[in-house]
Amino acid sequence: MGASLSNTAENGSATGGTGLGDMPESCVALVFMYLTPPEICNLARLNRAFRGAAFSDAVWESKLPSNYHHMLNLLPHWRYEGLSKKSIFALLSRPVSFDNDNKEVWLDRVSGRICMSISSKAMSITSSEDRRHWNWFPTDESRFQVVAYCQQVWWFEVSGTVMFPFPPDIYTLTFRIHIGKFLKRIGRRVSNFEHTHGWDLGPVRYELSTSDGQCSVSECLLHDIEQNDAKGNIKHGCWIEYKVGEFIVSRSDPVTEVRFSMKQIDCTHSKGGLCVDSVSITPSDLTRCRKTGSFCK
Repeated sequence: MGASLSNTAENGSATGGTGLGDMPESCVALVFMYLTPPEICNLARLNRAFRGAAFSDAVWESKLPSNYHHMLNLLPHWRYEGLSKKSIFALLSRPVSFDNDNKEVWLDRVSGRICMSISSKAMSITSSEDRRHWNWFPTDESRFQVVAYCQQVWWFEVSGTVMFPFPPDIYTLTFRIHIGKFLKRIGRRVSNFEHTHGWDLGPVRYELSTSDGQCSVSECLLHDIEQNDAKGNIKHGCWIEYKVGEFIVSRSDPVTEVRFSMKQIDCTHSKGGLCVDSVSITPSDLTRCRKTGSFCK
């Protein structure tokens, strides 16, 4: 069947009929504007007309967010000078670092919508300068290759802010945390809960606010969110994505400032044994944001 489709696409006119290869490239390009980038790249293999349309700047311009130039401005000029729109899409679908490489922004390779991740290195952490309370350790389980580990504190507070011209959309902000410390022994991942304590004695408070007055507040016991979910998946000893809240961007100008925090400041007891990796900001209806993608060449 695949061979038959290929023959029809290329040789329809040669056999006296009309095939996909007889479609004007401009018409194919108009159809491609309604398809996703992976679908376009798959169809580009059918024939020359489809391949030509798959490289059209007009097609890929429609897949880029309206203010993608702000992302390009984070890169050296030589990285994108002279590139086609398809190549620019491919470039921006990979993480673009900024703020001393402590923040990354990229395009979801299917929808072309903006996603962002913020390292704990870019956050303000109370008592982080005291190694008795906090320390940092490298790991390939973080996109930033390092996470903050709370060993023991009485006042727990992690906060941060980001200013970015997000395109109009509804976004979700999520903290990525890990109860207990993890390490590798003889090639196996092992979780260590030796210093994990105090989180079951009081809730952690999460806050989100924006420069245009939106806000979201929630509380939870970390002990509760590490339990098995509705599908029976065990979260104990795994990374947990905790949704703080949503915010709406109606326009990119003025730039949106997003402030967020995670705190447990009940000083009647100490707490510890918690890793804080990052905060992610993604369009709310995306199940996940892919870090990289493949494109037709």
